Amino acid sequence: MKEISIIIKPEKIEQIKEIADKHHCGGMTISTVMGCGTQLGYADGGSVVKGMHTSINLLPKIRVDVVVKNAAVNEIILDICDKIPTGNVGDGKIFVRDIEDAIRIRTGERGEGVL
Repeated sequence: MKEISIIIKPEKIEQIKEIADKHHCGGMTISTVMGCGTQLGYADGGSVVKGMHTSINLLPKIRVDVVVKNAAVNEIILDICDKIPTGNVGDGKIFVRDIEDAIRIRTGERGEGVL
């Protein structure tokens, strides 16, 4: 099993939900987050010391976490990379992590069956 964490612009959430539904993701967790990548947020004319900005701006983003079977990972990533980009800086990132186990709390069932 793999956990896919997708950080995107807020206006892209509906497309991500459609992709998750298309690939029969059993569930997802969606969080509102703030952050920045290499663009360090938007330029605000803030303090500059020796050519370096002294403050980092945080931009609103959405983080979507899904846990899927290994076989589904590449197709999900391909769909995200096809449907989400705007071509501008700040489109987001995808992180993939191994999941050792999953447990359904109600029944104690373990493994891929809980997905």
